[in-house]
Amino acid sequence: MNNYSWLIRREFWENRAIWMFPAVLGGFMLLAALFSKIELISLPAQIPSQAVGQAFLGLVGAIFFVVMAIYSTWYLLDCLYADRKDRSVLFWKSLPISDAATVLSKLAIAIIIIPLVYAVAADLTTLLMAFIISVRASSFIGGALWHGDAWLQLQGLWLYLIFIAAVWYLPLSAYLMVVSAWAKRAVMLWSLLPPLALVLAERLFMGTHVIASVLAGRLVLPVEAFNANPGSAAWVTTVIGQDTIRTPSSIWSFLNIGGFLSSPETWIGVAIGVLLIVCAIQLRMRRTEI
Repeated sequence: MNNYSWLIRREFWENRAIWMFPAVLGGFMLLAALFSKIELISLPAQIPSQAVGQAFLGLVGAIFFVVMAIYSTWYLLDCLYADRKDRSVLFWKSLPISDAATVLSKLAIAIIIIPLVYAVAADLTTLLMAFIISVRASSFIGGALWHGDAWLQLQGLWLYLIFIAAVWYLPLSAYLMVVSAWAKRAVMLWSLLPPLALVLAERLFMGTHVIASVLAGRLVLPVEAFNANPGSAAWVTTVIGQDTIRTPSSIWSFLNIGGFLSSPETWIGVAIGVLLIVCAIQLRMRRTEI
């Protein structure tokens, strides 16, 4: 356990972008809150203030989540490749640390630690932005951003998304680590070529697109993890003139952990991910410097 702790610290020392990117992103968003024309925003009084707060928290969280997904993908492609490129792999192999521990620690960084760092950055950013907007904007907008229950629900949503993303994207994360452990150059290109080749071969020789559909479905979060039907009891309908706005009654009712865990696709992906992780460990054992 102490080895894993030091391996995780090592990743923070060598990859300062883990915390610098969310800090810079938060700084830009705070500048936008300070200097944009927020005071001109006006919203219909019929819209519930809690819905406004949820929309604000969701928008800020979504921005951080997208940037996190991009950086995590880059990290997974680079983490084992960079060790071989700068030959630091020779130093780490000389230490009493197994290749399995190294691979698993880097995987944990990508699918757990980085999302947690971005979650903390998103929380701090939303708090500071809410304060700035409260000072600058109308009383309705400012007051709408301070709902204790909405803030608590945001924490639950972040933890839920981290969990389901770690499980759902496990095969993709493990595949990127396999490429990182195997490729001698152009890791981004090698990560794209095999799936593209499979999709094109299937289309050319069989005239179907099953592989493309499976890959596309794996790239987005599963609908089974959410009560996404606007007609269900988990949603509230607000009518403003001729427009109808549907918002979740609460984040808790929007989540569907049972549907996610009972989905066969979830556990098929986990099984494939475990096999690919084993493959990445074996490649790490056999591949040395570039």
